[in-house]
Formats: sequence, structure tokens, C-alpha cells
Amino acid sequence: MRRDSSPAKRSRWTVDSFAPETIALAAVVAAFAGVIRGITGFGGAMVMSPPLALILGPLVTVPAVLLLEGVAAAPMLSETRRFVRWRVIGPILAMAMVTVPIGTYILVRADPPTMRRVIAAVVIVFSLLLLGGWRYAGAQRLGTSIGLGALSGGMVGATSMGGPPVVLYLLAGSDPIEVTRANLTFFVAGISLAGVLALWMNGVIDAGVLRLALVLAPGYYTGMVAGSRLFARFNDRRFRQLTLFLMIAVSAGILVA
Repeated sequence: MRRDSSPAKRSRWTVDSFAPETIALAAVVAAFAGVIRGITGFGGAMVMSPPLALILGPLVTVPAVLLLEGVAAAPMLSETRRFVRWRVIGPILAMAMVTVPIGTYILVRADPPTMRRVIAAVVIVFSLLLLGGWRYAGAQRLGTSIGLGALSGGMVGATSMGGPPVVLYLLAGSDPIEVTRANLTFFVAGISLAGVLALWMNGVIDAGVLRLALVLAPGYYTGMVAGSRLFARFNDRRFRQLTLFLMIAVSAGILVA
């Protein structure tokens, strides 16, 4: 089968050429990521993006993960909207939407092995920061928010992961946890939608990618429900640490593969 190497066409042959056992392995990874997200409450994209990029390729993984994460955040919008502080999250989200196409441009044109390693490196860096308890120490100024939004948008378009720097930034503020949770929920939903739109406009999202997301969705969302129910049985702090160590180990392996 002839493989078209043009950026806008690569996802068409990539998705449809996967063997059933490869798709099954990807579904297991997504289900595991859902369980971790349900227990810890963070970063399904951080858990599943590096291994899926290795299994499926980054050009397929990024849109599929954004679709899964966007749908996961959607049911929480009505629940959290009364807590959102648009003065805080609005500038970040607005700027991120502007720079998502830049990240998408990089993803579509970059060498897949290089992007796979970039995704793994991003996970390692932010896992180490979260593991070390690092938080942004400065004031939440408009200029800082705009700069952060620009960085996050580019990361979303290129790697599907733009949440970690925003998490570290918002946790430094004085807002109660329900406000921070609401801000993050609307950020993830908005940035996922912007990422999906940018990828669709670049011809990356096609019927094959949508089918892949549909195949991965049941395991991912079932895992989230199961993880939420298991939450009470775990020491949250220790489980987060174990998860971060696991993500670092897996990503480090992918980085040198």
C-alpha cells in the first residue's frame, strides 16, 4: 500500500493500516489512563500520550487524545461554571486558542520519531515538577497569563498536553480548590476544542481518527468511572507519586527508544 507522506494525508493511511492487536493494545493503554485519571484527577493525556505516540504515531495520537479529553471535560461544564473566574482563566484560554495552530503546524510537519520524543520529554519535565511539588511563585499578572497561554496553546497543538503548565500556575493562586477545578475544566474543554478544530483544518482529523477515538472511548471513560470509585481506597498523595514515577519511567524508555 502506497503511503502518502504529505502532512495532510498521513493520518489517513496510518489509522487504517493498524493491526487489530495494535488497536487492542492502544485500548488497554487508554483504559489504564482512564483509571489513573479517575483516581488522581489529573492528566489522562499525560498518561496515555507517550505510549500511544509510540504505538500509533504522534499524528494519530494527538487528535485522538484531544477528542477523548474534550468529551471527558464536557459533562463537568454545567457543574463548575458558577465557580469559574474568567478574569484568571480567560486571558490564558484566549491566548492558547491563538497559538494552537502553531503547535499543529509543528505536529503536521515534524518528523514522527522526533515528535514522539518531544511528547515523552514534556511528560518527564512536568512529572518531575509535579513530583517535586514545584509551584509558580510569582503574581498572577495579565502578561504572565498571556505568555502562559501562548506556551500552553502551542503545546496542545503539538503534543495534546497543554494542561500541566496551567495547573502549576493556578495552584500558586489563593483561589479555593473548587474555583481552580472549574478554571481547569473550562480550560481543558476550550483548548481541546481549539486543538481539534486546528487539526481538522489541517486535514489531520478524518473518519479513521474518529473511529479510533470511538474505539478508545469506552475503555477510557469506563476506567475513569472505576478510578473515581477506587479513589477512597488509595492514599491519594502516595498514589500520585507512584503514577508520576511510572510516567517518568515509561516516557524515559520512549525517549531513548
